[in-house]
Amino acid sequence: MEKGQNMVSVFETLAKRDTFFALDIGTHCDDLKSRVSTAFNQLNQITDATVFNKAKKFLFFSAGIWPAQEACKDRFFQIKELENQVLSFLQQGACDFEGNKLVAIGECGIDHHWNPSGADNRCIEDFATKEMLNGESQLFEMQIELAKKLSLPVIVHSRDGFEATYDCIKNIGYDCGIIHCYSYGVKEAKAFLDRGWNISFSGSITYAKPSKMPLTEELIKYVPLDRMLIETDSPYLAPVPHRGKVNSSVYVEFVYNFVANILNISPENLSLIVDQNIRNLFNL
Repeated sequence: MEKGQNMVSVFETLAKRDTFFALDIGTHCDDLKSRVSTAFNQLNQITDATVFNKAKKFLFFSAGIWPAQEACKDRFFQIKELENQVLSFLQQGACDFEGNKLVAIGECGIDHHWNPSGADNRCIEDFATKEMLNGESQLFEMQIELAKKLSLPVIVHSRDGFEATYDCIKNIGYDCGIIHCYSYGVKEAKAFLDRGWNISFSGSITYAKPSKMPLTEELIKYVPLDRMLIETDSPYLAPVPHRGKVNSSVYVEFVYNFVANILNISPENLSLIVDQNIRNLFNL
């Protein structure tokens, strides 16, 4: 969840807020077991039994393969490894946790944001060939197929690649999940919503410049309340007033405050709505 940050303090803060749901999202084919182990080791450092039990209850996991260049090239091996790890986890359980803690496949998807100096090191040259672009789409589609096979929702990563993302989803015909960290406009939202997808707003929604605020407000008001989710995407995209810093799950309150203000409802009411959407989506 926090990728190197002190998760103990994060868990304690979220537990004291009576947080209903927190999702540790996978990005590599073989990281599920290690993430679960790391999380439980951090939980075991909590000395307050009430806080420990709350944190143990609200923490869930997903498993997926982010569309890195290496993963796209090695997609057939990696998808097999992902499926093996997911099936093993579902059969054996998380051992230290109660009940089924794996609730989604992902994050997976399409990323055409070319920024070699960024954290993701995305170079257009690496994806310049038809083979690489097809490989990226195929890796995504195989994960949608896996989610369909297991009747799990999909957490979709889509950045600067709406058409490719939509085409992959349409090709498989499985419409269950989240367009995570949503970064498109109303037109694209309509396309996803019409197919049955949920839209999740992260800290980046708070970045709108004054000249772009009307478009941001239009987007937030367009997404139906029963299809809206709120997230942080930590450790990236810290919301205002923490923009530029390492993000943390505890900053989700700033995203709730921003969206609720535009919708003219209280953050508490928005939280109740989102919690119900989470129950519906993840069958909790």
